[in-house]
Amino acid sequence: MNWRPTIVHLLLACSASLTSLGCGDDAANDHERLTDQVDVETAAKQLAGRYAHYDVVAYDSGTIKTLIISYGLTDLSVEDGKLIEHDSFCHAEQRSDQPVETTISDAATQAIKPKSIAVEISRKDGRYHLWRPETPTGVGIHLEDPATQALPEDPHDPRIADDDRDGNPGITVHIKISDSLQGDLFIARREIFAYSLDEQDDGSLIGTVSDRSEQLVIGASDPIFAIASTWTQHADLTKSPIILKPVGADWDCQRLMQARDELFPPTPQVDW
Repeated sequence: MNWRPTIVHLLLACSASLTSLGCGDDAANDHERLTDQVDVETAAKQLAGRYAHYDVVAYDSGTIKTLIISYGLTDLSVEDGKLIEHDSFCHAEQRSDQPVETTISDAATQAIKPKSIAVEISRKDGRYHLWRPETPTGVGIHLEDPATQALPEDPHDPRIADDDRDGNPGITVHIKISDSLQGDLFIARREIFAYSLDEQDDGSLIGTVSDRSEQLVIGASDPIFAIASTWTQHADLTKSPIILKPVGADWDCQRLMQARDELFPPTPQVDW
C-alpha cells in the first residue's frame, strides 16, 4: 500500500483504535469464512490475476488534514491451495488542506517491497470478501525482522539505507512551502497496512485500507523541515478506499499510470 510521503505525516503514531488491525477483519464478521479446501481453491482460482492498484489513506492531526494516494500493481496467485497476494508500488502523491506540497520520487515509492501474504477468504450472498493482513515492511532502513522490530529512535542507526539511491540517507521527501522556502526531509519508515476487499460484478475488488505505519526523521536539508508530528488515520475508513481493477499480466507501472484516468476516480481532495 503504500508510500505515505508527506511532511504532515511525520512520525505516524499507532492510535489505540487501530492497534488491533492485525487480528482480523471486523468488516467480515457477518461473512462465512471459507474453511473447506475445495471452496478455498475454487475462490482462489476465480480471483487470481493481476490488478491495477489504487488506494487513498486519510490522516487528521486535528490541525492538518491530508490524503495520500498510492498506485501500484497487485498480483493474486494460487499457491499450495491458498490465495497469495503480492503488492508492488509505482507512484504516490498527496493532497492537503494546507498550502504545503510534498513530492517523492518513483524510485522511493518502488522501494517499498512488502512480502507476499496469504489472504483470508470469506463469502456472503455469493460474493467473495478478502482480508489482506499486515506485512510490516522497512523502507529507508533494513530491519532483520520488520514484523517484530520497531523503528529505532536513533537517526544515526547503522541500518539506515539509501533505498531511493539519491545519495541521501533513508528516503528523501521534497517539501515546498513557497518558492523561497523548500527543501528535503530524510526519513525511514516501517510500513504497516492491511486491506479489506469485496468482490464486484465487474471482477474488481473494492474496500478500505487501514494503516498504522511508523516513521523516523533522519535529517533535513534545513532544520525547519525536521519537525516531528503525531498523526493517526482518520477514524472513518470510507475516506481510505482501495480499488483493484483486473488488468493484463503484462501491465507495468508505465501502462498503469497512462491508464490512470480510465481506471480510477478523479484524484480526491480533503473534504472534511
